[in-house]
Amino acid sequence: MFDKAVLDILGSVEFADFRVVVLHGEEDYPPAIAVICDSMGQLELGWIEDSDAPIPWRAAAYKALDDMLARALPIFGYDDLFDEISMYYWDGATDDETARQWITEYQGVDPEYLDELTLPSNMESRRPEWMIAKNAGASAELPNGLRRKLEELRKAHAALGKLRPERNAWRFDLQIAYEYLPGIEECSTLPPLTLVPVEQFAREVDDVGRHGMEYGFMDIAGFCPLPDSVPVDDWLASLRVGARFLLAAQDLIQLDPANL
Repeated sequence: MFDKAVLDILGSVEFADFRVVVLHGEEDYPPAIAVICDSMGQLELGWIEDSDAPIPWRAAAYKALDDMLARALPIFGYDDLFDEISMYYWDGATDDETARQWITEYQGVDPEYLDELTLPSNMESRRPEWMIAKNAGASAELPNGLRRKLEELRKAHAALGKLRPERNAWRFDLQIAYEYLPGIEECSTLPPLTLVPVEQFAREVDDVGRHGMEYGFMDIAGFCPLPDSVPVDDWLASLRVGARFLLAAQDLIQLDPANL
């Protein structure tokens, strides 16, 4: 019955694969249920990435996903990637001058080879126009169909945010997970999915994902201990709220801009 209920709730979510794992608590810990995301790599963005629709439409849709999707999906965006690369290559620098100084003085790279290396401005320049938040069209400038889908996504996101934490299938507290999953600290802290287009940032995504490919990514979408005071039906209800949010995101991605 439980497996069927979970499948009925998550079965329509097609843009990411999920499975649910029930963990039996040891010692004084109650049982817990984990929602695991089995998908990896770039999330397919459909018309947002590939169509000839106006940039303000595509940027508005991308910005909405970037702002909201991580509430129920283990996913990282461009800002997360930039921060990881900044620490990886430039000791946290965010401008070219400081990055060059770190590379030459502390890494010992010959200055004449700097042009062959990624610098902050180089990363910024490779972002497609639809990735840049300031290019997003205002709501009044968007077609009715797109505006409606964005509003549905926002409402579903807000509903997910109103769930009580102790009964939320999509809440993830890493410290709690540590108590149930020995060895998880060896995994990468990076999620397995990204909104960053790999075509433009293949090298950077490969660099930050290397640890995860070897030891595993942080693929938990939600982790909910279930003491006796929390009925399983409450957990299922919260799972349904998150699924509605994911379906709203999926609908946005699967829009046909020609019909907007």
